[in-house]
Amino acid sequence: MDIQYINPEYTSEDGRAKLKEQYENGTPCKHLVLDNFLSQDLAEKLHANFPSLDSLNVKRKSLNEDKSEDYHFERWDPSFSELREVVGSEDFYKWLRELTGIEGLITTRDSLGSGVHQGGNNSYVDVHVDVNMNPEAGLWRRVNLLIYLNKDWQEEWGGHLELWDKEMKTMHHKIAPKLNRAIIFYTDDNSPHGVTKVTCPEGESRKSFYTYFYTEIGEGFKYRDSKFLSRPDDKLSKKVMTSTKENIKIKAKQFLKALGVRSLDFQDKNKKK
Repeated sequence: MDIQYINPEYTSEDGRAKLKEQYENGTPCKHLVLDNFLSQDLAEKLHANFPSLDSLNVKRKSLNEDKSEDYHFERWDPSFSELREVVGSEDFYKWLRELTGIEGLITTRDSLGSGVHQGGNNSYVDVHVDVNMNPEAGLWRRVNLLIYLNKDWQEEWGGHLELWDKEMKTMHHKIAPKLNRAIIFYTDDNSPHGVTKVTCPEGESRKSFYTYFYTEIGEGFKYRDSKFLSRPDDKLSKKVMTSTKENIKIKAKQFLKALGVRSLDFQDKNKKK
């Protein structure tokens, strides 16, 4: 199997077999960490042409997160659109379905399909579980792909992806966002994850490309909204505020959903233009 821009080490027959086994045995959730995921030329080009932090129109800032994101590929260097086409191709779907054992995986062309995340100094994302549905497309969210695009990232700058167990007692993995490192993970109740605080110098930022993959809604689906979770060492006051805020948010979204409101992202400035 040959997929444009994807490291052939991961798409060969032997490579696919190894990755499938690693994914199945991942803890606390099924996942893979893949270094040198893209061709080096493409990774370098994406890094060099990553959109500025100020230009991203989705600002997520609250008690539990501080980051920016966007999904308007027509505004960016063509290399981003090229990558979106690759991860949205039938060959990539076939590869991902084989690794995960999930038939029918596809992505979408909206904000919950592909885009970029970015966070400057002091940015962070507290541990959370993801919403398991694309409400506008009516699809079941199953797998996340993140590709980091941070050249010469230093360990002391933070910004690590943490993978926690469902009970929020043990942090199993702490993954640095190094250039051309990809993370693929199954997103369910067993995949709480978050980003540690970034403490990078001026002019630096934590950059990543995301794609979310879906199937048709079928047996076993039960709607789950996104929800922030408290780390064991969080202050009691923050734990109480997080729990209260998340319960109010989820109930408000359930009410709006019952009214037929399909777009519930009120932090997306693109929708106000």
